[in-house]
Amino acid sequence: MNKLLVSPSPHIHADISTSRIMRDVVIALLPSVIVSILFYGWSSVILLAVSVVTCILVEYLVTRYLMKVPSTIGDWSAAVTGVLLALNLPPACPWWVAVVGAIFAIGVVKMTFGGLGQNLFNPAIAARVFLLVSFPVAMTNWARPAGFINVDATSGATLLGVVKEGLEKGDTLGKIFETNDFSYLQSLFINIGGSAGEISALAILIGFVYLLARKVIRPHITLSIWATIFVFSGIFWLIDPEHFTDPLFNLLTGGVLLGSVFMATDYVTSPMSAKGGIVFGVGIGLLTMLIRYFGSYPEGVSFAILIMNSVVPLINKAFKQKKYGRA
Repeated sequence: MNKLLVSPSPHIHADISTSRIMRDVVIALLPSVIVSILFYGWSSVILLAVSVVTCILVEYLVTRYLMKVPSTIGDWSAAVTGVLLALNLPPACPWWVAVVGAIFAIGVVKMTFGGLGQNLFNPAIAARVFLLVSFPVAMTNWARPAGFINVDATSGATLLGVVKEGLEKGDTLGKIFETNDFSYLQSLFINIGGSAGEISALAILIGFVYLLARKVIRPHITLSIWATIFVFSGIFWLIDPEHFTDPLFNLLTGGVLLGSVFMATDYVTSPMSAKGGIVFGVGIGLLTMLIRYFGSYPEGVSFAILIMNSVVPLINKAFKQKKYGRA
């Protein structure tokens, strides 16, 4: 009897699934989630809960009643979007802003294109930019809510915002840092001021190491972003250290770490090849620094990722993956 089985590809199956990958991303985000809750208290808890629940609910309703297909909420992708969106919001942001952002992220950015694997833009990043343009006051309210632990830190503008404003007034970086008692150790562990997920660079780096260990992501996109920001800002800083921030400052402040680790590496909206990923990362790094140094916004990571998402099809066309079995 012939026991040869004939079936369509793939013929080799790996013990990996979308839900497992997304669960790993959630686990990698836990250090940042825990730190944000400790320092921002119930405000962070509410934003996280509202964002995640709304994302899951919108995806369920769209698949069930509009697309009339089996629900996809079991793949955890909606939950990941909800967590990332909440971590990209100011901790003092009203809960209804998270609801609007979640509806836009899932209902417009993700499901309009057909769902997971077909969206052109990263849903969490697109929602953040949409909210920033639509509700600029709420999205730039950097007041620090009461947390579960006491922290001797001032609330107000982000470090990037303080630097931008100070330089526009004619102050030097030395004076700005001295006035605001800035230290790199503070940026690594407790970066008060900014989105909920930006509070601790160390927490994000722990998540990055976990994702690498679990082989959920490859490092070339993230490292190319960091390298580009380091080199670009290093050149300008060496030329004029009193008016251009140094590489370490640009890596540790703002959304560089959160964006480069968790959103730029999104499978769906990033290039498929390693070479394409490097080009993608270099583009994000360059755009981020151009916006920070010469743009009107103090932060540019979200805009940079969104712009580079739009050129991913062109990058994939230019840098095609090697076909299986070909030299």
